[in-house]
Amino acid sequence: MRLLLFSMILCLYQSITLAQMADTSPLPYQRIPDPPADYSSGNILARMIDGLGFRYYWATEGLTETDLAYTPSEGSRNTLETLVHIYGLSETIVNAPQNQPNIRSADWSQLSFDTLRQRTLANFEKASALCQGKTEEEIAEFTIIFQRGEQRSQYPYWNMMNGPLADAIYHVGQIVVFRRAAGNPINPKVNVFLGRTDL
Repeated sequence: MRLLLFSMILCLYQSITLAQMADTSPLPYQRIPDPPADYSSGNILARMIDGLGFRYYWATEGLTETDLAYTPSEGSRNTLETLVHIYGLSETIVNAPQNQPNIRSADWSQLSFDTLRQRTLANFEKASALCQGKTEEEIAEFTIIFQRGEQRSQYPYWNMMNGPLADAIYHVGQIVVFRRAAGNPINPKVNVFLGRTDL
């Protein structure tokens, strides 16, 4: 009995310790990664995703409850709702290189801001890694798949560039504008051209 109790306490302690370690691990894209060695198709896509990740990181760094509730007009998405939308786009961005379907009925509106931010950045990081070094022939095999019940639709990766990827960049810009309007502008020392901060 004592051995069983000891084992349960040890498992609980390890679970708490792992959770604490996960909470303190740094998020990706505080700084943009070093550029790839060449301008191959996959590396160009990966760099575009890295640029999005870097912009997203700093657009969402230090957001307050006031910022998250901000909306420019009645009936439009507030900042938190926009972040939920960006998360959905990040799911599409990471699923396409794996040819995994996007489940259209998924609801992420109950996720906390911290969870949304962590998962979105992790998706960007994984999507970038999946694209790195890929040839144009390999990228041609990437497929955007939407699944709603029994209905399934597929699109070529071209639609990723003018669709979810461009849309995510657009909405990250909205977050920057919303937080400025709410009185909490992005850190002025963030240099998106160089992909670093002068802090």
